[in-house]
Amino acid sequence: MRNSHKLLMMIGMLLLLGLPLFSQSVKFSLQPQTLKPGEKGILKATLTIPEGQKQSVNPKDPEYFYLEANCPDLNFGKVTYPQPTKVVSDEEWNYHPSVTLSLPFTVKTTAQPGTKQVKALLSYNLCYESGMCNPPEEAEKTLILTVAAAEGMVAGKTETLAPETAELQSAELPETLQTQTAASEQSTPPEPLKSQTMPPWSEIFKYILFAFLGGIILNITPCVLPILPIRIMSIMNQAQKDRSKVLNHTFVYTLGVLISFGIMAGVFIALQQAGESAGWGLQNQNPGFVLALMSVVFVFALSLLGIFEIHAPGMSAATQATAKGGYSGSFFGGIFAFLMAISCTGPFLGAALPFAFRLPPVLMMVFFLTLGLGFAFPFLLIGFFPKALKIIPKPGDWMVIFKELMGFVLFYLVYTQLKTILMLTSGDYFLKVIWYLLILGFSVWLYGRFVRYENSKATQWVFTILPILLIVFAAVTYLPLPETKAAEQPVEVGGLIPAPHAPEGWYVFSEELLNKSVAEGKTVFLDIGAAWCKNCMTNEKTVLFTESMMQEFKSKNVVLLRGDFTKKDETLFNWIKKHNRAGVPFNALYVPGKEPVIFGELLSKGEISESLRQAGK
Repeated sequence: MRNSHKLLMMIGMLLLLGLPLFSQSVKFSLQPQTLKPGEKGILKATLTIPEGQKQSVNPKDPEYFYLEANCPDLNFGKVTYPQPTKVVSDEEWNYHPSVTLSLPFTVKTTAQPGTKQVKALLSYNLCYESGMCNPPEEAEKTLILTVAAAEGMVAGKTETLAPETAELQSAELPETLQTQTAASEQSTPPEPLKSQTMPPWSEIFKYILFAFLGGIILNITPCVLPILPIRIMSIMNQAQKDRSKVLNHTFVYTLGVLISFGIMAGVFIALQQAGESAGWGLQNQNPGFVLALMSVVFVFALSLLGIFEIHAPGMSAATQATAKGGYSGSFFGGIFAFLMAISCTGPFLGAALPFAFRLPPVLMMVFFLTLGLGFAFPFLLIGFFPKALKIIPKPGDWMVIFKELMGFVLFYLVYTQLKTILMLTSGDYFLKVIWYLLILGFSVWLYGRFVRYENSKATQWVFTILPILLIVFAAVTYLPLPETKAAEQPVEVGGLIPAPHAPEGWYVFSEELLNKSVAEGKTVFLDIGAAWCKNCMTNEKTVLFTESMMQEFKSKNVVLLRGDFTKKDETLFNWIKKHNRAGVPFNALYVPGKEPVIFGELLSKGEISESLRQAGK
């Protein structure tokens, strides 16, 4: 690759990183700008909020969103908050795309004529629709107010504030403060947030950058990491045979990845156009999806163990050419890596995925293709800089052993998916899945044993069609899901039900139980996870279910609730969406009288302990 091309590539990446990422702005104003002693005015601060974000406020306790000012010649009233764009609850009002706070004031009767400096400060805390929030920020500005000389001023005039400076309360507030009347206008119902508005380009570039970086991170997630050595081994094989083809193989691998992400984008675009609500990770609640993915992993594992190789009957010359270059292997390797990655995509992209669902179809496609490009980027680097492959050892028997070991790694993945099937279905259905896998394995063995170059074309065709028929027969006979009815809870509403697959002390989540516990002054920790969620399992094994963490919860009288999202559950899904999250893992700490603490995707004992300490526990 020419140095000039490499330089252009680096410049392009630097330009992308240098794009403006934030577009919020704050404007202050004084109305009017000239007043006499005893007269009233108003200080306003208007916050412009970027698309995809919101400003939330608890009308009973506006801790992170307020306006204040300081001037020795002025008496300030109380802040008036305008009509919310959306009322989520009595304790959460949302504003978008802008909000104006009003702070009334009165010029003191003792104020001397001249210019006065009014120092204004607006504190705000913007959050993304996914629930992730930026740190609190402050905007300051010094405004100039002119105090004119008093003319015929009545002596002894009091400096009381007009009734329009009413305290903030949960009832509807007027849109703007009226300066000369005590009667406030009737407010109109808040309009819902518009989710399909075209976001500003600065936001689009920011989230596309998130997608690219998230794609790179996907390579080291628990979903993908086990299969990375397989792809690395393939590249090593090609490098030993012909280093000039390494770049070609990385391009073909990237093509497989991009086509896969493009198809997924098409599915979400179709759902978007149909008005469906797409929850990330819900494909893992579909037994059909899990079975399809498990079948692919199982067949790949058998291939790595040498049970079969793909040959097209009667096309030995073409097959030999393909086997020599191995481009089909690289292409399908990209597709396979995509299938393993999608279960970890949502948690690691956080706020970016919900943003993508709000994009127009063309931009949504660009978003997912960028995600795929980031996913394939490490392999592209190897293709562009093949000298890095000098450290690769020479081929030998170790490569065969390594390949077979990777086959057993894939069998472990099949085991984890079988556990998911068992949790999603019944024991009887699980046994049917085992029979299906046995027939699938026997079918691919027939194919690998008889579809060989030394056999006749007729034999190759027979043992290509026969395995396909056997697999179809097994799928039709054993895989149809039985109809199930939701079991009724025999326990009273808000009662304690021990949570399955969890240590003693964890109870099944219900909204009634959580609200009841908080109302009684108890602190509640909520864990919503799923058997198919690798990060959920990691959080529970390394943090939540450990003896030390359980002892800390017990010593601080924390009520532990757990929601199992392995199977589709509308109650849990609505709860997650209520907190503006896209999927699991979902972990939150509920302290009476305080806002819930929503944790990130990967937990640590330190952050939970710190949250409990700050909560006074």
